[in-house]
Amino acid sequence: MISTTAELRELACRVRESEWVALDTEADSLHAYPEKLCLLQVGVPGSEYLVDPLSDLHLEPLWEAMDQHSIIFHAADYDLRLLFRGHHFKPARIFDTMLAARLVGESRFGLNDALNTHLGITLEKGAQKANWGRRPLTPAMVDYALNDVRHLFPLQQSLLRRLESLGRLDWHQQICERLIRDCCQPERIDDDAIWRTKGHDKLDGLGLAVLRELWHWREKDALRTGRPPFFILKHEQLAELSTAASETRTTRGLNLPHFLTSKRRSGLLDAIQQGLEVPENRLPRPIRVHSRRMTRSELDVSDRLAQVRDTHARELGIDPTLIASKATLYALGRNDPDAWECLMPWQRNLLEKPLTSRPAPTRAPELETSNARDDDDEERQLPLCGLD
Repeated sequence: MISTTAELRELACRVRESEWVALDTEADSLHAYPEKLCLLQVGVPGSEYLVDPLSDLHLEPLWEAMDQHSIIFHAADYDLRLLFRGHHFKPARIFDTMLAARLVGESRFGLNDALNTHLGITLEKGAQKANWGRRPLTPAMVDYALNDVRHLFPLQQSLLRRLESLGRLDWHQQICERLIRDCCQPERIDDDAIWRTKGHDKLDGLGLAVLRELWHWREKDALRTGRPPFFILKHEQLAELSTAASETRTTRGLNLPHFLTSKRRSGLLDAIQQGLEVPENRLPRPIRVHSRRMTRSELDVSDRLAQVRDTHARELGIDPTLIASKATLYALGRNDPDAWECLMPWQRNLLEKPLTSRPAPTRAPELETSNARDDDDEERQLPLCGLD
């Protein structure tokens, strides 16, 4: 375990001189709030290291050493967001083995699945939900953490050869560049949206006022106790309490969870009462989704693109959504601004590429509606498409 400045500097030198670097992270999102980086696993030729961010290390020498490498990750999305949010680290280049597995056509692409397919290795995953903020780590936690980077280089090499043989290495590079761009940017917080949890769209103005107060109460309690918000009350419970309070306009008779401590029970009731006392002219407004029904010609474009997408996906042996999602096909059908520009070049080329085989005669299941397709039926209801 790297826990001193001298050890970290030595590791940084080792990383700087290495031909390749593999990286993984562990956080405490199931056990603390807000979550934090608790462990860094670093793999280099011949060795794996654990770095302890909780030992008050200044990690900048390690980040600088990694700037010179294309870092190997498996499922980099979460790691990139965690590292950028907590340490402002943005890698120059990455190789994501999960994305590579998907691009070569594998339907099971978890780390264990990929290792088993390419290297015949099966890992023990018993410590997956462990509390990584605890010290010292147990032997099982150490072994689990090291295994997450121990085999990434040979896995990357196997997938790299496969991508090259299929002519898809450039596709993978484009996806990894997009992933870095999307994950490594400052978080934008919308104060009027952050508290609108699941079920908010079914509430009136008064119910929304109660929900807003309940959300802020839960957030403060989570920060005070260091416990994840869903341990205090789930989103569904916030919505249920908001609905009941707005209907009865009182805190009396509410079905409060039995597991609440007296302090939390009192705080929850105070939050509900504050929501009920919000003046009518200051009640939150429901978010209205501006949507319209797609025209037949727009649906036809989406259908044709879905056929092109699905035909190419069958020929390539990959998941169709890697080429374009349902929402993307609808946006292209509507000719939304920048819809085509939002696609990566390899995706755009496939959707514009002539088919080499006859497309399936049926409509893509993903775009299916509950109404039969009939051009003579003037009353046919078209699916609603909008901001969602």
